[in-house]
Amino acid sequence: MRRQRTLAWTIAGVVLIAGIGAVVAASRVKLPAKGDEIPLAEVKRGEIDLEVHATGELRASHSVMLAAPAVGGDSLQITHLVRTGQLVKKGDVVFEFDPSEQHYKLEQNHSELLQAEQEITKARADAAVLGAEDKVALLKDRYGVRRAELDVEKNELVSKIDAEKNRLALDQAKRVLAEQEKDMESHKASGQAGTYLAQEKYNKAKLAMDQAQQNLDKMRVTAPMDGLVSIQRNENASGGFYFTGMTLPDYHEGDQVQPGSTIAQVVDPRGLDLTSKIGEADRSNVQVGQAAEIVFDALPGRVFHGTVKSVGGASVRQFFSSDSNGGFEVSIQMAETDARLNSGFTAQIAFLGGAKKNVLYLPRQALFLKDGKRVVYVKRGNGYEQREVKIANQNESRAAIEGLEEGSRVALVDPTAPRKTSTGSSATGSVGGTP
Repeated sequence: MRRQRTLAWTIAGVVLIAGIGAVVAASRVKLPAKGDEIPLAEVKRGEIDLEVHATGELRASHSVMLAAPAVGGDSLQITHLVRTGQLVKKGDVVFEFDPSEQHYKLEQNHSELLQAEQEITKARADAAVLGAEDKVALLKDRYGVRRAELDVEKNELVSKIDAEKNRLALDQAKRVLAEQEKDMESHKASGQAGTYLAQEKYNKAKLAMDQAQQNLDKMRVTAPMDGLVSIQRNENASGGFYFTGMTLPDYHEGDQVQPGSTIAQVVDPRGLDLTSKIGEADRSNVQVGQAAEIVFDALPGRVFHGTVKSVGGASVRQFFSSDSNGGFEVSIQMAETDARLNSGFTAQIAFLGGAKKNVLYLPRQALFLKDGKRVVYVKRGNGYEQREVKIANQNESRAAIEGLEEGSRVALVDPTAPRKTSTGSSATGSVGGTP
């Protein structure tokens, strides 16, 4: 029994030692063949600069878009248009359209208005004439009734036949009078209706004329505030066909414009904000209130200063953008103003994040992503040991890390990935890390 127990423990020890050896072997990668060595970098202690560089675009915090008036009908032709960057005052004309069609409509509606006025006058005159005729007829019929009544009063002096004739004549005269009175009411209502219809026609012509005058006034579009003018791109220049990346010209005098199309923008130069987008790796290095230095591509000789006003809390990516990693929107408040600055200017931005001192750092090329974790490959004898690390800070080229010792040597390419040699044969290692 003792021998069997001793044998069992001996076997268990051998299995345990073999398992530990397998784990160690699994975490190591043998060196490639001589002449195809993997480049290494050393973990150093020192200072890492956290300055972040990005590009940005100047945008107006207060601006007003100016569009072609919605006057209906055919397209409008631009006859006058100020240039981009021109300073305008409130009420200044920014662009004008050819008013010929609106002048024609105004004259046409004015003619219809005059015709409606004549129809009103005629309707009123006809009603007055008819009313006068009805009054004469009414007096005549009343006289007929009175004369028939006098004849009836003589019936005692005439024969029965003549007396009967007189009664019939009186009844007839009364019927004619009653019909005349009804006709007068009908003629009066008809005259009023004719006058009303003519008045409605006049009101319609007046409304159309006023609308034509308003459309004529809209042919001159003025600035609603003081600011700089920015002419928009003519999206109809390509015949309505447009695709991403296509270059379109700005609107010019003589262009045909559809009603409602945006022609220009008036920008308040005193309220300009600079917007930028930073990558996910730089998000922790940019904070609200952080200082920034700005150099505009259009004004390369001057350095402007600003302060980070806001940093987006979520990564944003445009649907048609080629940047699959997205980025965080950053808004910068300009500390200085310059009359030469216009909305749309692009700039090179440096976010001044200071520096981290006395930290362990290595090149970002030595960081790799494995199973959702950041790892490095530490040189151990003839192989490499995979080690998980924590990134404290990083910039474009370096990363401050935790989890390694100073002086450790790490691989700059993944030794576990196949890579091609200069002769085309396959070997271990893949150039480039995953920052």
